[in-house]
Amino acid sequence: MRFISTRGAAPILSFDEVVLAGLASDGGLYVPESLPTYSEADWRAMRALSYPELALQLMWPFVEGSMPRETFARMVHDAYSGFRHAAIAPVKQLGSDRWLLELFHGPTLAFKDFALQLLGRLLDYFLSERGERGVIMGATSGDTGSAAIEGCRHSSHLEIVILHPHQRVSEVQRRQMTSVIAPNVHNVAIEGNFDDCQAIVKASFLDQGFVQPHRLIAVNSINLARIMAQLVYYVYAGLRLGAFERPLAFSVPSANFGDVFGGYLAHVMGFPIGHFVVATNANDALVRALDGDLSRKPLVQTLSPSMDIVVSSNFERLLFDLHGRDGARLAAVMHSFQTNAVALDPEVVARARQLFSAAAVDDATTCAVIRDVFETTGELIDPHTATGVAALAVAPEGMGEVVLATAHPAKFAAAVKEAGFPEAPLPPDMADLLSRPEQFTILPNDRARVVEFVQSIMG
Repeated sequence: MRFISTRGAAPILSFDEVVLAGLASDGGLYVPESLPTYSEADWRAMRALSYPELALQLMWPFVEGSMPRETFARMVHDAYSGFRHAAIAPVKQLGSDRWLLELFHGPTLAFKDFALQLLGRLLDYFLSERGERGVIMGATSGDTGSAAIEGCRHSSHLEIVILHPHQRVSEVQRRQMTSVIAPNVHNVAIEGNFDDCQAIVKASFLDQGFVQPHRLIAVNSINLARIMAQLVYYVYAGLRLGAFERPLAFSVPSANFGDVFGGYLAHVMGFPIGHFVVATNANDALVRALDGDLSRKPLVQTLSPSMDIVVSSNFERLLFDLHGRDGARLAAVMHSFQTNAVALDPEVVARARQLFSAAAVDDATTCAVIRDVFETTGELIDPHTATGVAALAVAPEGMGEVVLATAHPAKFAAAVKEAGFPEAPLPPDMADLLSRPEQFTILPNDRARVVEFVQSIMG
């Protein structure tokens, strides 16, 4: 498989090159040039596979040519061996035809473990093969940072620099990052919001000279390996819930569109997903985008902070397909969006609406849903998952409903308390998290200061 940029002007790369590059040199995002497709018989045969076996089957076409299959098989097995549930991604019934896909049984209690446990191993392998060292630079609204640190901290080939918005992530999210005291782990609290952190990271990838002779590496969802890993659990859940017998609608709490795009890749590969519902909080960029309005609004701090994002980076990947995979045409749209609001072509919007719906959920509704789900099922869910439940109101009728439970409720004590419940307990192996020592650096929202910091840790 080869990979092309959404903006059409960057070199075509192999999988290992894409993993190490992250952002394309033309400012675009890498996507597969083409994808394998499977017949109904092929998909049904995968029903008997365990989660790691299914992951190997679906991801190998992406990876083939970059390493031996046996090596990748060991990586996949190791990546999921530390999950707390034997099913890795279990499904739990909420109603007569409504299900939770629990994605929080990994080491850091969030769905991002599915990708970042694997990505860390991929990076270590590719850098080792090249005899290189890399500097991971990532921005997080809460969960990516801890998952990236957990997946990469044991690498002897990587320095890890994670930017998070100062005092704008939950205490559990922060401590999951800042309590990892390791010589190659560096947490930076930026005096700004997530989009400020993301802007610093993106600008750094467009001007990488400050890390020479090392390689700058992305772990945010702009790295295609993350999305590749996320397509697997859509198939795993769909096979267990009878996707070939009746259509399923997947409701996905999302702000950056990476998780949703993983499901979209499974759809393009021929897996029968009936519909995607994109759930956001008050920061409704994706709701407006799916109505044809690419624009920016001031950030709103909410009880679901991992979705407090103004610009949805991965939506560009979907727009590439919706614009007929015309890189030059999309590049013009994205260039205009840098400084102006953009109205998308009505035909583009119509194509998107065939497969996607979206809804914005405010904090009051989020809390009400947390209470309602607990009262009717006994399940305590986190605020992001609650937006997914609420957004099912815009799902097409007559479909089975699957909500992606993206995080453990213990990560969001403020929202759980606001909904009227005591704090959800952390798993026993993390019970002392809030008393562990922390280590992080507070910096102003200034890329020059961040560059100085990165250079200082490189020696």
